[in-house]
Amino acid sequence: MLLPSCSYWVLDVRKWVSDNILISLNKPTWLIAMANLFVVVHVIGSYQIYAMPVFDMIETVLVKKLNFAPTFTLRFITRNLYVAFTMFVGICFPFFGGLLGFFGGFAFAPTTYFLPCVMWLSIHKPKRWSLSWITNWMCIALGVSLMVVSPIGGLRTIIVQAKTYKFFS
Repeated sequence: MLLPSCSYWVLDVRKWVSDNILISLNKPTWLIAMANLFVVVHVIGSYQIYAMPVFDMIETVLVKKLNFAPTFTLRFITRNLYVAFTMFVGICFPFFGGLLGFFGGFAFAPTTYFLPCVMWLSIHKPKRWSLSWITNWMCIALGVSLMVVSPIGGLRTIIVQAKTYKFFS
């Protein structure tokens, strides 16, 4: 018996697994609840870290250019409005997962997967072919491949889903 081609298998799997793999799971409920809790904790922390430069930029413009007082109230209101705006954008676009894959390949893959390894190698200069040298180069190769493949997959997802795009779907 011949196995189906890889592209057929990938397309077949996409029918059964959604963008959010946690939605596809059915059992056990305690594991699904735990996984969702971990996702919420992760997103709360990582969103704050990645949005911090935007928060700072907005607050700087409001204080220096528009002469607002730098108070806790200003910080609270601007950050909540920014979070609400990004949530609105995420709700509006049904292909938001594709956008994340597309832009994540350009921005998050380098800063998360291989630039720290490159910096570590340049600072510590480990012995060639040592375990740490090999491990870092493997992470660099994986990170570069993710940086190339992720935007391609994200763009494909956007193109496929844009054909049936419905606002707030």
